[in-house]
Amino acid sequence: MDPSAAAAAAAAFPSSYAKAVEAYKVAVGTAASMTAYAVLARGMARELLPHDLRAAARWVASLVRARLEPPPKERRTLVIKRGGAVTRHHFGEPASNELYQELREYLATRIDPHAMRRLCLSGGGGGDRKFMSMENGASMTDVFEGVKFTWTSVQGESKTGNGYGYNTELLEVSFDAEHTDMALGRYIPFITAAAEERRRQHCTLQIFMNESTTWRGITHQHPATFDTLAMDLALKQSIIDDLDRFRKRKEHYQRIGKAWKRGYLLYGPPGTGKSSLVAAIANHLRFNLFDLDLSEVRYNTTLQKLLIDMPNKSILVIEDIDCCFTTASREEQEPDAYGYLADAGLLNFIDGLWSTSGEERIIIFTTNYKDRLDPALLRPGRMDMHVYMGYCCWEAFKTLARNYFVIDDHQLFPEIQELLSDVEVTPAEVSEMLLRSEDVDVALQVLAEFLREKKQQRQEAEN
Repeated sequence: MDPSAAAAAAAAFPSSYAKAVEAYKVAVGTAASMTAYAVLARGMARELLPHDLRAAARWVASLVRARLEPPPKERRTLVIKRGGAVTRHHFGEPASNELYQELREYLATRIDPHAMRRLCLSGGGGGDRKFMSMENGASMTDVFEGVKFTWTSVQGESKTGNGYGYNTELLEVSFDAEHTDMALGRYIPFITAAAEERRRQHCTLQIFMNESTTWRGITHQHPATFDTLAMDLALKQSIIDDLDRFRKRKEHYQRIGKAWKRGYLLYGPPGTGKSSLVAAIANHLRFNLFDLDLSEVRYNTTLQKLLIDMPNKSILVIEDIDCCFTTASREEQEPDAYGYLADAGLLNFIDGLWSTSGEERIIIFTTNYKDRLDPALLRPGRMDMHVYMGYCCWEAFKTLARNYFVIDDHQLFPEIQELLSDVEVTPAEVSEMLLRSEDVDVALQVLAEFLREKKQQRQEAEN
Protein backbone atom coordinates (compact mmCIF):
# COMPACT_ATOMS: atom_id res chain seq x y z
CA MET A 1 0.00 0.00 0.00
CA ASP A 2 1.14 3.57 -0.69
CA PRO A 3 2.54 5.10 2.54
CA SER A 4 0.56 8.27 1.99
CA ALA A 5 -2.72 6.30 1.53
CA ALA A 6 -2.02 4.32 4.70
CA ALA A 7 -1.48 7.46 6.65
CA ALA A 8 -4.74 8.94 5.37
CA ALA A 9 -6.70 5.81 6.38
CA ALA A 10 -5.18 5.88 9.85
CA ALA A 11 -6.15 9.48 10.24
CA ALA A 12 -9.71 8.88 9.08
CA PHE A 13 -10.35 5.89 11.45
CA PRO A 14 -10.85 7.89 14.69
CA SER A 15 -13.35 10.13 12.92
CA SER A 16 -15.41 7.15 11.55
CA TYR A 17 -15.40 5.38 14.92
CA ALA A 18 -16.65 8.50 16.69
CA LYS A 19 -19.55 8.85 14.23
CA ALA A 20 -20.57 5.20 14.75
CA VAL A 21 -20.61 5.60 18.53
CA GLU A 22 -22.71 8.74 18.25
CA ALA A 23 -25.23 7.00 15.98
CA TYR A 24 -25.55 4.10 18.47
CA LYS A 25 -26.27 6.51 21.33
CA VAL A 26 -29.02 8.21 19.32
CA ALA A 27 -30.63 4.82 18.46
CA VAL A 28 -30.59 3.68 22.10
CA GLY A 29 -32.09 6.95 23.23
CA THR A 30 -34.84 6.73 20.64
CA ALA A 31 -35.73 3.13 21.65
CA ALA A 32 -35.85 4.09 25.32
CA SER A 33 -38.12 6.99 24.52
CA MET A 34 -40.50 4.81 22.49
CA THR A 35 -40.65 2.25 25.30
CA ALA A 36 -41.42 4.97 27.78
CA TYR A 37 -44.13 6.36 25.52
CA ALA A 38 -45.68 2.85 25.15
CA VAL A 39 -45.76 2.33 28.92
CA LEU A 40 -47.21 5.77 29.36
CA ALA A 41 -49.86 5.09 26.68
CA ARG A 42 -50.96 1.85 28.36
CA GLY A 43 -51.17 3.59 31.69
CA MET A 44 -53.20 6.45 30.25
CA ALA A 45 -55.51 3.96 28.51
CA ARG A 46 -56.19 2.24 31.81
CA GLU A 47 -56.87 5.58 33.45
CA LEU A 48 -58.87 7.28 30.70
CA LEU A 49 -60.78 4.40 28.99
CA PRO A 50 -63.87 3.18 30.90
CA HIS A 51 -63.87 -0.40 32.22
CA ASP A 52 -66.79 -1.37 29.99
CA LEU A 53 -64.98 -0.11 26.90
CA ARG A 54 -61.86 -2.05 27.78
CA ALA A 55 -63.99 -5.21 28.36
CA ALA A 56 -65.64 -4.69 24.98
CA ALA A 57 -62.23 -4.36 23.35
CA ARG A 58 -61.11 -7.61 24.91
CA TRP A 59 -64.34 -9.29 23.74
CA VAL A 60 -63.79 -8.07 20.19
CA ALA A 61 -60.20 -9.35 20.28
CA SER A 62 -61.34 -12.79 21.51
CA LEU A 63 -64.01 -12.87 18.79
CA VAL A 64 -61.43 -12.15 16.12
CA ARG A 65 -59.16 -14.89 17.50
CA ALA A 66 -62.09 -17.36 17.52
CA ARG A 67 -62.82 -16.57 13.88
CA LEU A 68 -59.19 -16.91 12.84
CA GLU A 69 -58.33 -19.97 14.95
CA PRO A 70 -60.13 -23.33 14.30
CA PRO A 71 -62.27 -24.55 17.21
CA PRO A 72 -60.97 -27.57 19.20
CA LYS A 73 -62.25 -30.89 17.82
CA GLU A 74 -64.88 -32.80 19.75
CA ARG A 75 -63.57 -36.01 21.29
CA ARG A 76 -65.16 -39.39 21.96
CA THR A 77 -64.10 -42.02 24.50
CA LEU A 78 -64.97 -45.71 24.54
CA VAL A 79 -64.69 -47.52 27.87
CA ILE A 80 -64.08 -51.27 27.96
CA LYS A 81 -64.38 -52.87 31.37
CA ARG A 82 -62.48 -55.97 32.28
CA GLY A 83 -65.61 -57.54 33.76
CA GLY A 84 -68.11 -56.16 31.29
CA ALA A 85 -70.54 -58.19 29.17
CA VAL A 86 -70.10 -61.30 31.34
CA THR A 87 -72.62 -62.57 33.86
CA ARG A 88 -70.56 -65.25 35.59
CA HIS A 89 -69.02 -64.24 38.93
CA HIS A 90 -66.40 -65.73 41.19
CA PHE A 91 -66.21 -64.57 44.82
CA GLY A 92 -68.05 -61.37 43.91
CA GLU A 93 -65.70 -60.43 41.04
CA PRO A 94 -66.90 -60.55 37.44
CA ALA A 95 -65.25 -62.95 35.03
CA SER A 96 -62.93 -61.53 32.41
CA ASN A 97 -64.47 -59.83 29.39
CA GLU A 98 -63.32 -61.48 26.17
CA LEU A 99 -63.18 -58.14 24.33
CA TYR A 100 -61.04 -56.66 27.09
CA GLN A 101 -58.56 -59.51 26.78
CA GLU A 102 -58.44 -59.18 22.99
CA LEU A 103 -57.71 -55.47 23.27
CA ARG A 104 -54.91 -56.07 25.79
CA GLU A 105 -53.36 -58.73 23.55
CA TYR A 106 -53.45 -56.37 20.59
CA LEU A 107 -52.03 -53.41 22.51
CA ALA A 108 -49.21 -55.63 23.77
CA THR A 109 -48.03 -55.90 20.16
CA ARG A 110 -48.14 -52.11 19.72
CA ILE A 111 -46.34 -51.04 22.89
CA ASP A 112 -42.92 -49.48 22.42
CA PRO A 113 -41.01 -50.42 25.61
CA HIS A 114 -38.50 -47.64 24.94
CA ALA A 115 -41.22 -44.96 24.93
CA MET A 116 -42.88 -45.79 28.25
CA ARG A 117 -41.47 -45.22 31.72
CA ARG A 118 -43.41 -48.07 33.37
CA LEU A 119 -44.66 -51.35 31.91
CA CYS A 120 -46.40 -54.38 33.35
CA LEU A 121 -44.75 -57.64 32.28
CA SER A 122 -46.51 -60.96 32.81
CA GLY A 123 -46.32 -64.50 31.50
CA GLY A 124 -45.74 -68.06 32.55
CA GLY A 125 -42.47 -69.83 33.15
CA GLY A 126 -40.86 -72.62 31.22
CA GLY A 127 -40.23 -70.52 28.11
CA ASP A 128 -43.81 -69.28 27.69
CA ARG A 129 -44.09 -66.00 25.81
CA LYS A 130 -44.11 -62.85 27.91
CA PHE A 131 -46.97 -60.35 27.84
CA MET A 132 -46.53 -56.56 28.08
CA SER A 133 -49.29 -54.18 29.16
CA MET A 134 -49.72 -50.62 30.39
CA GLU A 135 -49.59 -49.78 34.05
CA ASN A 136 -52.68 -48.07 35.52
CA GLY A 137 -52.73 -44.43 34.47
CA ALA A 138 -50.38 -44.95 31.52
CA SER A 139 -51.32 -44.00 27.96
CA MET A 140 -50.17 -44.92 24.48
CA THR A 141 -51.08 -43.95 20.92
CA ASP A 142 -52.03 -46.30 18.11
CA VAL A 143 -52.46 -45.21 14.48
CA PHE A 144 -55.03 -46.91 12.26
CA GLU A 145 -55.67 -45.78 8.68
CA GLY A 146 -53.94 -42.49 9.49
CA VAL A 147 -56.12 -41.76 12.55
CA LYS A 148 -54.65 -41.51 16.06
CA PHE A 149 -56.32 -43.44 18.88
CA THR A 150 -55.17 -42.76 22.44
CA TRP A 151 -55.41 -45.70 24.87
CA THR A 152 -55.34 -45.30 28.65
CA SER A 153 -55.33 -47.95 31.37
CA VAL A 154 -57.55 -46.97 34.31
CA GLN A 155 -58.34 -48.66 37.60
CA GLY A 156 -61.72 -48.02 39.17
CA GLU A 157 -63.80 -49.49 41.96
CA SER A 158 -67.20 -51.15 41.72
CA LYS A 159 -69.55 -52.80 44.16
CA THR A 160 -71.41 -56.08 43.97
CA GLY A 161 -74.99 -56.62 45.06
CA ASN A 162 -73.89 -57.71 48.53
CA GLY A 163 -72.07 -54.42 49.10
CA TYR A 164 -68.51 -55.73 48.71
CA GLY A 165 -66.17 -53.65 46.61
CA TYR A 166 -63.53 -54.79 44.17
CA ASN A 167 -61.05 -53.12 41.86
CA THR A 168 -61.93 -53.24 38.19
CA GLU A 169 -59.58 -52.45 35.35
CA LEU A 170 -60.70 -50.32 32.43
CA LEU A 171 -59.31 -49.53 29.02
CA GLU A 172 -60.28 -46.19 27.50
CA VAL A 173 -59.72 -45.23 23.89
CA SER A 174 -60.16 -41.61 22.83
CA PHE A 175 -60.39 -40.21 19.31
CA ASP A 176 -61.86 -37.32 17.36
CA ALA A 177 -65.64 -37.58 17.20
CA GLU A 178 -65.62 -37.45 13.39
CA HIS A 179 -63.99 -40.92 13.41
CA THR A 180 -66.66 -42.63 15.52
CA ASP A 181 -67.95 -44.76 12.66
CA MET A 182 -64.42 -45.87 11.81
CA ALA A 183 -63.68 -46.75 15.44
CA LEU A 184 -66.78 -48.91 15.85
CA GLY A 185 -67.04 -50.26 12.33
CA ARG A 186 -63.41 -50.96 11.38
CA TYR A 187 -60.88 -50.28 14.13
CA ILE A 188 -62.32 -52.40 16.95
CA PRO A 189 -63.20 -55.31 14.57
CA PHE A 190 -59.66 -55.10 13.18
CA ILE A 191 -58.23 -55.40 16.70
CA THR A 192 -60.37 -58.43 17.62
CA ALA A 193 -59.44 -60.15 14.35
CA ALA A 194 -55.74 -59.45 14.93
CA ALA A 195 -55.93 -60.80 18.50
CA GLU A 196 -57.72 -63.92 17.32
CA GLU A 197 -55.11 -64.51 14.63
CA ARG A 198 -52.30 -64.06 17.16
CA ARG A 199 -53.88 -66.60 19.55
CA ARG A 200 -54.39 -69.00 16.66
CA GLN A 201 -50.74 -68.80 15.66
CA HIS A 202 -49.53 -69.48 19.22
CA CYS A 203 -52.05 -72.11 20.27
CA THR A 204 -51.17 -75.77 20.77
CA LEU A 205 -52.90 -77.87 18.13
CA GLN A 206 -54.82 -81.03 18.99
CA ILE A 207 -55.97 -84.07 17.09
CA PHE A 208 -59.27 -85.66 18.14
CA MET A 209 -60.46 -89.23 17.61
CA ASN A 210 -64.02 -90.46 17.94
CA GLU A 211 -64.97 -92.82 20.75
CA SER A 212 -68.60 -93.82 20.64
CA THR A 213 -70.46 -90.49 20.44
CA THR A 214 -67.67 -88.23 21.75
CA TRP A 215 -64.26 -86.91 20.73
CA ARG A 216 -61.03 -87.59 22.64
CA GLY A 217 -58.16 -85.22 21.97
CA ILE A 218 -54.39 -85.32 22.34
CA THR A 219 -51.69 -82.79 21.48
CA HIS A 220 -50.84 -82.69 17.80
CA GLN A 221 -47.11 -82.11 17.28
CA HIS A 222 -46.56 -83.26 13.72
CA PRO A 223 -43.66 -81.13 12.38
CA ALA A 224 -44.69 -81.20 8.71
CA THR A 225 -45.04 -77.81 7.03
CA PHE A 226 -45.34 -76.73 3.43
CA ASP A 227 -41.66 -75.74 3.55
CA THR A 228 -40.59 -79.29 4.43
CA LEU A 229 -43.22 -81.12 2.36
CA ALA A 230 -41.67 -83.17 -0.49
CA MET A 231 -43.95 -82.69 -3.48
CA ASP A 232 -44.23 -80.88 -6.79
CA LEU A 233 -43.66 -77.17 -6.13
CA ALA A 234 -46.43 -75.91 -8.43
CA LEU A 235 -48.97 -78.29 -6.87
CA LYS A 236 -47.85 -77.30 -3.38
CA GLN A 237 -48.25 -73.61 -4.14
CA SER A 238 -51.70 -74.16 -5.64
CA ILE A 239 -52.85 -75.79 -2.39
CA ILE A 240 -51.44 -72.94 -0.30
CA ASP A 241 -53.15 -70.36 -2.51
CA ASP A 242 -56.45 -72.26 -2.31
CA LEU A 243 -56.32 -72.43 1.50
CA ASP A 244 -55.45 -68.74 1.86
CA ARG A 245 -58.20 -67.74 -0.54
CA PHE A 246 -60.72 -69.87 1.35
CA ARG A 247 -59.93 -68.18 4.67
CA LYS A 248 -60.54 -64.72 3.25
CA ARG A 249 -63.89 -65.44 1.59
CA LYS A 250 -66.43 -65.50 4.41
CA GLU A 251 -68.50 -62.70 2.87
CA HIS A 252 -68.25 -64.39 -0.53
CA TYR A 253 -69.73 -67.63 0.77
CA GLN A 254 -72.50 -65.73 2.54
CA ARG A 255 -73.30 -63.75 -0.59
CA ILE A 256 -73.62 -66.81 -2.83
CA GLY A 257 -75.54 -68.78 -0.20
CA LYS A 258 -73.04 -71.62 0.35
CA ALA A 259 -71.66 -73.12 3.55
CA TRP A 260 -68.18 -71.82 4.39
CA LYS A 261 -66.28 -75.09 3.91
CA ARG A 262 -63.75 -76.63 1.54
CA GLY A 263 -63.27 -80.26 0.56
CA TYR A 264 -60.00 -81.94 -0.50
CA LEU A 265 -59.51 -85.46 -1.84
CA LEU A 266 -55.91 -86.69 -1.49
CA TYR A 267 -55.23 -89.81 -3.54
CA GLY A 268 -52.20 -91.74 -4.69
CA PRO A 269 -50.02 -94.75 -3.81
CA PRO A 270 -49.09 -95.47 -0.18
CA GLY A 271 -46.09 -93.53 1.11
CA THR A 272 -46.55 -90.50 -1.13
CA GLY A 273 -47.12 -88.06 1.73
CA LYS A 274 -50.89 -87.80 2.12
CA SER A 275 -50.77 -87.79 5.93
CA SER A 276 -47.89 -85.30 5.89
CA LEU A 277 -49.94 -82.99 3.67
CA VAL A 278 -52.84 -83.17 6.14
CA ALA A 279 -50.47 -82.19 8.96
CA ALA A 280 -49.01 -79.35 6.87
CA ILE A 281 -52.52 -78.01 6.19
CA ALA A 282 -53.32 -78.09 9.91
CA ASN A 283 -50.08 -76.30 10.78
CA HIS A 284 -50.64 -73.72 8.05
CA LEU A 285 -54.20 -72.89 9.10
CA ARG A 286 -53.61 -73.56 12.82
CA PHE A 287 -56.81 -75.65 12.88
CA ASN A 288 -57.38 -78.69 15.11
CA LEU A 289 -57.77 -82.07 13.42
CA PHE A 290 -60.76 -84.38 13.90
CA ASP A 291 -59.82 -87.85 12.65
CA LEU A 292 -63.11 -89.65 12.06
CA ASP A 293 -63.05 -93.46 12.00
CA LEU A 294 -66.23 -94.36 10.12
CA SER A 295 -65.87 -98.03 11.01
CA GLU A 296 -66.76 -97.04 14.59
CA VAL A 297 -69.88 -95.16 13.46
CA ARG A 298 -72.76 -97.43 12.56
CA TYR A 299 -75.75 -95.15 12.85
CA ASN A 300 -76.60 -91.80 11.40
CA THR A 301 -77.58 -90.35 14.79
CA THR A 302 -74.11 -91.10 16.17
CA LEU A 303 -72.46 -89.44 13.20
CA GLN A 304 -74.74 -86.45 13.51
CA LYS A 305 -73.77 -85.85 17.13
CA LEU A 306 -70.05 -86.15 16.36
CA LEU A 307 -70.19 -83.71 13.48
CA ILE A 308 -72.31 -81.17 15.32
CA ASP A 309 -69.85 -81.24 18.23
CA MET A 310 -67.01 -80.15 15.93
CA PRO A 311 -66.20 -76.47 16.45
CA ASN A 312 -65.60 -73.92 13.73
CA LYS A 313 -62.08 -73.56 12.32
CA SER A 314 -61.44 -77.29 12.32
CA ILE A 315 -60.41 -80.03 9.89
CA LEU A 316 -62.39 -83.22 9.48
CA VAL A 317 -60.19 -86.05 8.21
CA ILE A 318 -61.32 -89.47 7.01
CA GLU A 319 -58.34 -91.58 5.96
CA ASP A 320 -58.65 -94.49 3.52
CA ILE A 321 -62.17 -93.45 2.64
CA ASP A 322 -62.29 -96.26 0.05
CA CYS A 323 -62.24 -98.82 2.87
CA CYS A 324 -65.36 -97.51 4.54
CA PHE A 325 -67.32 -95.60 1.91
CA THR A 326 -68.22 -97.49 -1.26
CA THR A 327 -71.39 -98.12 -3.19
CA ALA A 328 -71.48 -101.69 -1.88
CA SER A 329 -71.10 -100.63 1.74
CA ARG A 330 -73.93 -98.13 1.42
CA GLU A 331 -76.23 -100.77 -0.10
CA GLU A 332 -75.40 -103.35 2.58
CA GLN A 333 -75.52 -101.00 5.59
CA GLU A 334 -78.57 -101.29 7.86
CA PRO A 335 -80.55 -98.14 8.61
CA ASP A 336 -80.73 -96.91 12.19
CA ALA A 337 -83.89 -96.45 14.22
CA TYR A 338 -84.77 -93.34 12.22
CA GLY A 339 -84.19 -95.00 8.85
CA TYR A 340 -80.97 -93.16 7.93
CA LEU A 341 -77.56 -94.55 6.97
CA ALA A 342 -74.33 -93.22 8.48
CA ASP A 343 -72.76 -92.85 5.02
CA ALA A 344 -75.77 -90.92 3.79
CA GLY A 345 -75.44 -88.71 6.85
CA LEU A 346 -71.85 -87.98 5.89
CA LEU A 347 -72.89 -86.86 2.43
CA ASN A 348 -75.56 -84.67 3.98
CA PHE A 349 -72.91 -83.08 6.20
CA ILE A 350 -70.69 -82.33 3.22
CA ASP A 351 -73.21 -80.45 1.09
CA GLY A 352 -76.68 -80.96 2.58
CA LEU A 353 -78.56 -79.24 5.36
CA TRP A 354 -75.99 -80.26 7.98
CA SER A 355 -73.27 -78.45 6.05
CA THR A 356 -74.51 -75.19 7.60
CA SER A 357 -74.08 -76.43 11.18
CA GLY A 358 -70.64 -74.80 11.34
CA GLU A 359 -68.35 -72.59 9.32
CA GLU A 360 -64.73 -72.25 8.20
CA ARG A 361 -64.24 -75.99 8.08
CA ILE A 362 -61.94 -78.13 5.97
CA ILE A 363 -62.95 -81.69 4.98
CA ILE A 364 -60.17 -84.01 3.81
CA PHE A 365 -60.56 -87.55 2.46
CA THR A 366 -57.55 -89.72 1.65
CA THR A 367 -57.46 -92.86 -0.47
CA ASN A 368 -54.97 -95.09 -2.21
CA TYR A 369 -57.56 -96.12 -4.81
CA LYS A 370 -59.65 -93.28 -6.18
CA ASP A 371 -61.37 -95.58 -8.69
CA ARG A 372 -62.98 -97.55 -5.86
CA LEU A 373 -64.86 -94.57 -4.46
CA ASP A 374 -68.59 -94.06 -4.78
CA PRO A 375 -69.18 -91.48 -7.55
CA ALA A 376 -71.65 -89.74 -5.23
CA LEU A 377 -68.69 -88.75 -3.07
CA LEU A 378 -66.75 -87.20 -5.94
CA ARG A 379 -69.40 -85.09 -7.59
CA PRO A 380 -68.78 -81.30 -7.80
CA GLY A 381 -69.54 -79.42 -4.59
CA ARG A 382 -68.43 -82.23 -2.28
CA MET A 383 -64.71 -82.59 -2.94
CA ASP A 384 -63.64 -79.23 -4.31
CA MET A 385 -59.99 -80.04 -5.03
CA HIS A 386 -58.58 -83.43 -6.05
CA VAL A 387 -54.86 -83.67 -5.22
CA TYR A 388 -52.80 -86.48 -6.71
CA MET A 389 -49.90 -87.45 -4.45
CA GLY A 390 -47.52 -89.13 -6.86
CA TYR A 391 -44.06 -90.68 -6.76
CA CYS A 392 -40.98 -88.73 -5.80
CA CYS A 393 -40.07 -86.17 -8.45
CA TRP A 394 -36.87 -84.19 -8.77
CA GLU A 395 -38.26 -81.15 -6.91
CA ALA A 396 -39.52 -83.35 -4.09
CA PHE A 397 -36.08 -84.95 -3.77
CA LYS A 398 -34.37 -81.54 -3.58
CA THR A 399 -36.71 -80.59 -0.73
CA LEU A 400 -35.79 -83.80 1.12
CA ALA A 401 -32.07 -83.20 0.54
CA ARG A 402 -32.44 -79.70 1.91
CA ASN A 403 -34.38 -80.97 4.93
CA TYR A 404 -31.89 -83.71 5.82
CA PHE A 405 -28.53 -82.17 4.91
CA VAL A 406 -29.14 -78.46 4.17
CA ILE A 407 -27.67 -78.76 0.67
CA ASP A 408 -28.85 -77.60 -2.75
CA ASP A 409 -26.28 -79.37 -4.89
CA HIS A 410 -23.99 -82.42 -4.91
CA GLN A 411 -21.93 -84.35 -7.42
CA LEU A 412 -24.47 -87.23 -7.30
CA PHE A 413 -27.45 -84.98 -8.04
CA PRO A 414 -27.32 -85.37 -11.86
CA GLU A 415 -27.36 -89.18 -11.64
CA ILE A 416 -30.11 -89.18 -9.01
CA GLN A 417 -32.20 -86.83 -11.17
CA GLU A 418 -31.89 -89.15 -14.15
CA LEU A 419 -32.71 -92.24 -12.07
CA LEU A 420 -35.81 -90.61 -10.55
CA SER A 421 -37.14 -90.00 -14.05
CA ASP A 422 -36.77 -93.74 -14.85
CA VAL A 423 -38.15 -95.41 -11.72
CA GLU A 424 -41.19 -95.08 -9.46
CA VAL A 425 -40.17 -94.50 -5.87
CA THR A 426 -42.16 -92.83 -3.11
CA PRO A 427 -40.94 -89.91 -0.98
CA ALA A 428 -41.16 -92.28 2.01
CA GLU A 429 -38.66 -94.66 0.36
CA VAL A 430 -36.28 -91.83 -0.48
CA SER A 431 -36.50 -90.56 3.10
CA GLU A 432 -35.66 -94.03 4.40
CA MET A 433 -32.49 -94.13 2.29
CA LEU A 434 -31.42 -90.66 3.42
CA LEU A 435 -31.82 -91.71 7.05
CA ARG A 436 -29.24 -94.47 6.64
CA SER A 437 -26.36 -92.11 7.39
CA GLU A 438 -25.72 -88.62 8.72
CA ASP A 439 -22.87 -88.28 6.24
CA VAL A 440 -24.32 -86.69 3.11
CA ASP A 441 -21.90 -88.49 0.76
CA VAL A 442 -22.74 -91.87 2.23
CA ALA A 443 -26.48 -91.24 2.34
CA LEU A 444 -26.67 -90.07 -1.29
CA GLN A 445 -24.55 -93.01 -2.41
CA VAL A 446 -26.97 -95.37 -0.63
CA LEU A 447 -29.89 -93.69 -2.37
CA ALA A 448 -28.22 -93.84 -5.77
CA GLU A 449 -27.54 -97.56 -5.35
CA PHE A 450 -31.15 -98.13 -4.28
CA LEU A 451 -32.41 -96.34 -7.40
CA ARG A 452 -30.03 -98.32 -9.65
CA GLU A 453 -31.43 -101.56 -8.27
CA LYS A 454 -34.96 -100.33 -8.83
CA LYS A 455 -34.13 -99.49 -12.43
CA GLN A 456 -32.53 -102.85 -13.01
CA GLN A 457 -35.56 -104.66 -11.56
CA ARG A 458 -37.86 -102.70 -13.88
CA GLN A 459 -35.76 -103.53 -16.90
CA GLU A 460 -35.68 -107.22 -16.00
CA ALA A 461 -39.45 -107.22 -15.56
CA GLU A 462 -39.94 -105.63 -18.98
CA ASN A 463 -37.70 -108.23 -20.61
